[in-house]
Amino acid sequence: MPGTHGPLNAFLDLRQMPVANAELGPLAGLRLAVKDIYDVAGYRTGCGNPRKFAQAHAASQTAGAVQMILDAGARFVGKTQTDELAFSLFGQNSHFAFPVNAAAPDRVTGGSSSGSAAAVAGGLADIAVGSDTGGSIRAPASFCGLIGLRTSHGRISLDGAMKLAPSFDTFGWFADDIETYKAVGKLLLGSDRHRHPLNSPLSIRWLDAFVSGPAEAAEYARMKTLAAGVVGAPAETEYAFASFPDDLYWCFRRLQAFEAWQVHGGWISAGDQGLGPGIDERFGFGRTIDAGMVAAETERRLAFRSELGALLGNDGFLVLPTVPGAAPLKTSTPQQFQAYRERALHLLCLAGLSGFPQITLPLGSVDGAPFGLSLLGPSGSDVALIRLGRRILDAARKA
Repeated sequence: MPGTHGPLNAFLDLRQMPVANAELGPLAGLRLAVKDIYDVAGYRTGCGNPRKFAQAHAASQTAGAVQMILDAGARFVGKTQTDELAFSLFGQNSHFAFPVNAAAPDRVTGGSSSGSAAAVAGGLADIAVGSDTGGSIRAPASFCGLIGLRTSHGRISLDGAMKLAPSFDTFGWFADDIETYKAVGKLLLGSDRHRHPLNSPLSIRWLDAFVSGPAEAAEYARMKTLAAGVVGAPAETEYAFASFPDDLYWCFRRLQAFEAWQVHGGWISAGDQGLGPGIDERFGFGRTIDAGMVAAETERRLAFRSELGALLGNDGFLVLPTVPGAAPLKTSTPQQFQAYRERALHLLCLAGLSGFPQITLPLGSVDGAPFGLSLLGPSGSDVALIRLGRRILDAARKA
């Protein structure tokens, strides 16, 4: 199994091989890093686990969405570290030196797209591919001061990528400037199927309440005010769904874990695969989920999706904190990490359960560390969210 290299531990220490890319195109001259759950021709896909890497053969072709970026002129600069089997939120894979968050070196990068976020935040790549199942684009982007979109479920192909929980898995990417982000989005997303303009911002009080404390609440209020100057003040509602926040959190946790066990359980059960702390327990939890629970939680999920769709209508979008606040300190205790994880997933699970797109924008900071604001729109409104994000970020630069 390779280690990492470079000052930020973002890239895997793999022998560099030529990867074909176009010399001309809309992304010509930009450097591309790729999370190590995606196939790149000539490289093994290790998925953050030494035994997976040892058992893998070099890929014969590159994952389709990654190849599209290469065909548009981007230059491949390496595969990036991922949390083990993409099943974590903080970027602390026990098999590697942890990646460094250049925007807040005493704090975690976030995971599971940890190396990709570290590479862009540290100026080692202009574009970095990641994935978002439970928050692995949105959380690292917020932690590292980047732009990150969880795309509408199924909108971008995941052919050539490791599956974690297929009904939640989505393709995503990082950039630190909106023009680069928009260029990649234009290439991969094309035109939105959702044809209505997004001009009705909404907020839900219980979502806003998941920020960590007074400093985070004050900074979130400032970000909301800044965004409101561009898109209008959000109409506030107390509650909108039949299920309570904890119900939605557990619905996500159970269905994600069940699917993850269905995908990886056979391999895990075949022998000691050396899973690190936390990862083994999450897969073990998935093993306990029975068919009756899956049926009940699937019914809850479908009802929530319908309720959220009705709330947003054709022109609505939610304004919400991406995560509870700045990234946790590297020195946090396991109990502190778990408490943050649970609070964060209460916010992050809405897009996963619904399949709707959500973009996080690097608008704020707490204690000198980044803190993002999110916009969540109807299914298929990905490009519209990027456009809204561009308007808000342009206004922030001028403020």
